[in-house]
Amino acid sequence: MKAAPQAQRRLLDLQAIDTALAQLAHRRKSLPELAEIATISRELSALEDQRVRAQVAVDDLDRDITRFEKDIEQVRTRKARDQARLDAGGALREIEGLQHEMATLNRRQGELEDAELELMEQRETAEQTLNDIRKKLTEASERRAAAEARRDEAFADITKEQEFKTQARAPLAGDLPGDLLGLYDKIRADSGLGAALFRAGRCGGCRIELYGADLNRVKSAPADEVVRCEECRRIMVRTAESGL
Repeated sequence: MKAAPQAQRRLLDLQAIDTALAQLAHRRKSLPELAEIATISRELSALEDQRVRAQVAVDDLDRDITRFEKDIEQVRTRKARDQARLDAGGALREIEGLQHEMATLNRRQGELEDAELELMEQRETAEQTLNDIRKKLTEASERRAAAEARRDEAFADITKEQEFKTQARAPLAGDLPGDLLGLYDKIRADSGLGAALFRAGRCGGCRIELYGADLNRVKSAPADEVVRCEECRRIMVRTAESGL
C-alpha cells in the first residue's frame, strides 16, 4: 500500500488519540468506586437478610408476649370473680374451694408474669439487635451513596474527556486516505494498536528490534510505502526520529 509520508505520520497522532480513548474506556470500567459499590451492595444484601431475621424474632416475641398478656388477663378476671364470690360469703365448703382456686390462680399468675418478664427481656435484646442492624444498614447506604456520587462525578469527567478526544479525532481521521485509515482501523481492532513509530531499529508496537534483511527492508522502502512489522503486523511509521 502507498500513502504519503505526511499521511503516515498523522497516523501517530490518530493512534495517540485512540490510545487515550482506550485508556479512558478502561478507566471507566475499572474505577475503584465500582468495586467499592459492589462490595457495599453485597454488605447491604447481607445486612438486609439479618434485618429480616431480627425483625421476625421481634415479631415472634411480640406475639408470644401478647398471648401471655391475654392469659394473665384471663387469670385476673377469674380471680376478680372468685374474690367477689368470697366477699359475698357462702357455705364453708364453697369458701374453701374458692380459696384453693384463688391460691392456684395466684401461682398461675406468678408463673405467667415471670415467663412474660423473661420474654420482655428477650425482646429488649432482640430489639437492640434489630436497631444495631438498622444502624449498620443506614451507614452502609450512606457509604454507597457517597461512592455512587464519586463514581458519577468520575464518569462525567471521563465522558467530557472522551467527547473532546472524539471531536479531535474526527477531522484527523477524515484527512487520511480511506484505504490507509481502513487498514489502520482493522489492525487496531485486532490488537488495540494500529500504528507505531519505528525508532532505533525497533517496532514501536511489539518492541522487536530488526536486524539484517528485515532492517534493510525498512530502510530501502520508498517513503510513501506503508511498511508493516513482520512480527506484529502493525504499521511502522518512519519519521526523522527513526534514524534511517
